[in-house]
Amino acid sequence: MKVTQEQLPDSQVGLQIEVPAEVSKQTYEKVLKKLIKTVRIPGFRPGKVPRPVFLQRFGTAQIKAAALEELVQTAVEQAIKDESIEAIGNYQLTTEFDELIEQYTPGETLTFQASVDVPPRVTLEQYTGLEVQAEEIKYEASKVDEVLEQYRLNLATLVPVEDRAVQMGDVAVVDFEGKVEQADGSFEVFEGGSAEDFQLDIKEGGFIDGFVEGIVGMSLDETKELSLQFPEDYPQADLAGKATIFTVTVKELKEKELPELDDDFAEEVSEFETLEALRNSLEERYQQEAQDKTEANQFEALLAALLKHLDAEIPETLIRREANHLVQQAAIQLSRQGIDIGKMLTQEIIENMRERSRPEAIDRLRRTLALGEVAKQESIKVEEDEVAERMKEMLEEVSNPEQVDRDRLREVVNEELLQEKILKWLVENNTVEMVPEGTLSAAEAAADEESESTPETAPTIEPAADPETTTTVETTAVSTTSEEE
Repeated sequence: MKVTQEQLPDSQVGLQIEVPAEVSKQTYEKVLKKLIKTVRIPGFRPGKVPRPVFLQRFGTAQIKAAALEELVQTAVEQAIKDESIEAIGNYQLTTEFDELIEQYTPGETLTFQASVDVPPRVTLEQYTGLEVQAEEIKYEASKVDEVLEQYRLNLATLVPVEDRAVQMGDVAVVDFEGKVEQADGSFEVFEGGSAEDFQLDIKEGGFIDGFVEGIVGMSLDETKELSLQFPEDYPQADLAGKATIFTVTVKELKEKELPELDDDFAEEVSEFETLEALRNSLEERYQQEAQDKTEANQFEALLAALLKHLDAEIPETLIRREANHLVQQAAIQLSRQGIDIGKMLTQEIIENMRERSRPEAIDRLRRTLALGEVAKQESIKVEEDEVAERMKEMLEEVSNPEQVDRDRLREVVNEELLQEKILKWLVENNTVEMVPEGTLSAAEAAADEESESTPETAPTIEPAADPETTTTVETTAVSTTSEEE
């Protein structure tokens, strides 16, 4: 068998394969005999159908097609083996199959073309001498006080108040009715703008500007009208920018009685027996968090610089695999949220998800290839004892270590350790200028604002608030926080 190779774009190898006449005939005869033995024709015992009758019944083209399928499959596999081609995924037949059927004559030489994906061809032109900037995240001691105060608020006791007006920090039970201005200047009640016996935290945010502030200073059983305006960017389009009047009545007033910051408090909110131990734990946690975020910023900055010098041809096989992986991860996440993915994810939706995942899949592959090339060029690797030690540490923190997939854990740990080593090497061999937190993100935000008018700009999804420092108040339509946030 004669094989001619050709290097194709996107990490593919083209193959022109010439199948000898003898093999062409042998394969045809082999397939024909197999079909005769397995096909049942009335009037003949299995395997005893005369050849002319069988050929007349099924037609030469159909038998040639069956023979070609086996011939092409066998020839490509043999060519890959003989040529020592590191193929990934299945081959692609580039000669039209109908054309092959017409050309194919058993006992004569057959020539066809196919292609196979091979590992990415990667060139990293530069990975040292890079100069980048990264934001330094500094530990803020006030974070510990904020968390402890939030813990106190979570354990607060609500004590009824009757002898004073509403203050910031109180909890009020109110009735309110909202009316929005119409085109003719009148005001009408709008859906979701009214409630009875609504318990409201008297604090900034959560409602449109002026609502909470207007309640401050009111007395028990007092009724007051608040003339306000919905913000222009209010998520409910039919209310955005419109004038509104809320009629509010304070029915109950409570103040928060906070527990003392002492050892008893520490025991109630944590596994620690003393307040000092709890403080120390929180300090270590947020110091480590700041350090981790700083290192992550360094890594992202260096990786972004690396990618500018990366030339990589990525085969379609790998892109499809990575896109499938991303779709699977999304499906798992939906399932964890209680969504029946069997009903939700139709074949059409899955295909759309795959297509939308392609850019991210390619980006992830490029990142992996860039880091892999650095590790390859500098012989950076992880020793087995390092993996074993990290696995031991992780398993000690798991309640049911016997249920852990050790092979998968080993794979994850190896990748994690290798990435840490590559990052350390990159930091040591490049220049990373640390800048104050917010410096680069502010510049990025300014650039985003400039491109907001462009139709291609994607909507921004705001990150979820820190549950330790934020209390969520579920309200009606007057809330400035939409459900999507």
